[in-house]
Amino acid sequence: MPHLPFSLSEYETRLSKTRTEMAARGLDAIFVTDPSNMAWLTGYDGWSFYVHQGVLLSMEGEPVWWGRAMDAVGAGLTTWLSHDNIRGYDDTYVQNPTKHPMEELSALISDHGLERSRIGLEMDNYYFTASAFLSLQTCLPKAKLMDATGLVNWQRAVKSPTEISYMRSAARIVERMHQVVVEKAEPGMKKNELVADIYHASVMGADGYWGDYPAIVPMAPSGMDATAPHLTWDDAPLKQGESTFFEIAGAYRRYQCPQSRTLFLGQPPQKYLDAEQAVLEAVEAGLEQAKPGNHCEDIANAFNATLNRHGFQKDSRCGYAIGISYPPDWGERTMSFRRGDMTVLQPGMTFHFMPALWLDDGGLEITEPIVITETGAECLCATPRRLFIKD
Repeated sequence: MPHLPFSLSEYETRLSKTRTEMAARGLDAIFVTDPSNMAWLTGYDGWSFYVHQGVLLSMEGEPVWWGRAMDAVGAGLTTWLSHDNIRGYDDTYVQNPTKHPMEELSALISDHGLERSRIGLEMDNYYFTASAFLSLQTCLPKAKLMDATGLVNWQRAVKSPTEISYMRSAARIVERMHQVVVEKAEPGMKKNELVADIYHASVMGADGYWGDYPAIVPMAPSGMDATAPHLTWDDAPLKQGESTFFEIAGAYRRYQCPQSRTLFLGQPPQKYLDAEQAVLEAVEAGLEQAKPGNHCEDIANAFNATLNRHGFQKDSRCGYAIGISYPPDWGERTMSFRRGDMTVLQPGMTFHFMPALWLDDGGLEITEPIVITETGAECLCATPRRLFIKD
């Protein structure tokens, strides 16, 4: 048996929760392609999501891991599944325009007597393609293929104590990463050199916890580049009189803890100080609403109302669920802090409270990863909540 990150009883609980939802939707089986969901159900952990792979789960018995034959070895090393339930397809199916791996999956589904069943697929997912769907549709003409996007994701919403402990370990790592930013950054330093230091800190880890790779690369735009989200880095030198926001994450055993802070080199203009004050007050207002029984939208409404009183606006959501994840996203793609999201908050849910502002000449990100507790919300990180200023 491999050294698993969770007990077998925890995996059994996950299967039970998933099957309950499958039954509620009238599904006989699901085929899961999201590597986060694959790992959550079976423990599988490998950088093989660039080829077709997945986990087939029916209402009885063990799940079946299915993927490229060479990756079946990794499945044996990282999952709790028996040898018979690890199935690999021939390498001639890999990136071959004349045949598709889903032909092999269809045969596997038929071998399990599911060729006439109602099968849920993660239709709207990074890892499931239109060609994959068409192949299954052709090879399984008597099956009813249904959309089960998010079915497993929602079962992950409330974290177990072990999961939360992994996120706390990731929090220690991202704290250290932000410390490195403040220690190392200075005018004239090339951005790629600073990002190299950030990466080094992320992999070295903190407090005895090794660093896993984050699901998103460091985003660190400066100056006018920081007026937009999701830009990465180049070799341009850091400049006096510019802000740089660092949207980064610590990761431990694939559990992500993202957190953002903004660094201003020199004395910031008053509008940055005003924006900082507005964001800090708005974050406090949002955190006051982050408690069991409230809704996701309650946090967004409190945050936005406070921000608007200070003369600032944020059109996008200000938070989302986080947990176990693989590239290209550290979010769980379920709950969001925005008006209209009536999801009820429960103890054990974890979020990235992400109140970023993009100004006309820069950006300001001061964010918090949080866990909902029995009485409110706990910030997972102890990174000072402020705009960092370094002369």
